[in-house]
Amino acid sequence: MEAWYRQDHTSRLKFLKAAIATALLLLCGNSRVLADNPQPPPNPLEITTPDPLLPKNQPLNEQELLQFKASLDELNNQATTKLRSGNKLAAYDLWHRELRLRQQLGALEELAALGRVGGIAWGDNQKAEVKLITQRLQAIQQQAQTQVPLNLDLLQSLGQAYQQVRVIAPAIDVYQIILTASQQQQNQPKVVEALSSLAELYLNWFDYPKAAENYEKLLKLSQNQVDVRNQLIHLQQLANVYDKVKQPENSIRIKQQLIAIYLQQQTVDKLPAVKMAIASDYEAINQPDEASQNYQEAYQLAISQQQFADASTALDKLGALYYSHNHPDAALQIYQTLLEVEQQSNDFYGLMNTYDHIGQIYFAQRNFEQAKAAFQQGLDLANSLKYQQDYFASQIERVNQQKSP
Repeated sequence: MEAWYRQDHTSRLKFLKAAIATALLLLCGNSRVLADNPQPPPNPLEITTPDPLLPKNQPLNEQELLQFKASLDELNNQATTKLRSGNKLAAYDLWHRELRLRQQLGALEELAALGRVGGIAWGDNQKAEVKLITQRLQAIQQQAQTQVPLNLDLLQSLGQAYQQVRVIAPAIDVYQIILTASQQQQNQPKVVEALSSLAELYLNWFDYPKAAENYEKLLKLSQNQVDVRNQLIHLQQLANVYDKVKQPENSIRIKQQLIAIYLQQQTVDKLPAVKMAIASDYEAINQPDEASQNYQEAYQLAISQQQFADASTALDKLGALYYSHNHPDAALQIYQTLLEVEQQSNDFYGLMNTYDHIGQIYFAQRNFEQAKAAFQQGLDLANSLKYQQDYFASQIERVNQQKSP
């Protein structure tokens, strides 16, 4: 009897120990799971605890609304002061509270505040804050996209807020939604607004091909509406973009349209610079004859209006063009004309550089006397300007060495 009891008791003890060990193992395993998957802290922009600043009576009358907005503005002022003093934690706590309360004023008010605070956070390199605000913007976007019809003003504000926090892909998506909806509604002002937002966004983020695509659409719309003012704006933007992406053929096409508008508006003072830009584009595609023609036209337009700086630049580029295409005598004639323009405008630095060009051409032709005379003129100017004296002295020495037997 006792042996049976002892054997049974021993078995029960073994079973109990095994059960305890299993329970401990499971408990430790669950603890590790909880440790590996901690619950995230609540989003401070989604806390629903009642705030003492929120009036109890809803809806608010005009006086209560003004007072409420003033209280929120004060929270923003306090947060700004905290940030300036270096207390970032307190600053963003105050902004969280402001942003939660702004939700009571509607999506447009909230979006304006989210963009403002998000821009500050981005500039302050507060990535966690930017992420929180971006998540809130995405939540608003989800709600906005379910509305029928779409609230285009709300979406526009949403796109602007995304831009302020530098979240570009969602901003582009929002503006594309606005564009599609505006086109379907035949809402031309909103179409233009959406295309302008997209073009500017792509331009600011250096996606020049996409920027050009949208500016081309804007240009076509302004041409269809005979809106010369906006045509001019879009042409200038396109000229800038095509210069950046080095597409001279497109650049020439756009700048020629600019020329036509300037002539129509009789703003001839802007023509020389555009003509020179067109000439440079023709040089880029190896069409020297067209480049030469446009440089000459730029010079003639500039000199007729006494725009000596533009006239000098046109002649300088024209001389370089001729010389680079093995027409040194033509280049010398151009540089002689350039000397007259620079003397007329008292451009002493220009004169010095032109004498250098002339000296280099004569030197290459082994006309050492003329080369030395040009370099000496350059040295005289360099001495008076106290600039590049050593350079011109070295050029004269180089000529003398070649002249020596």
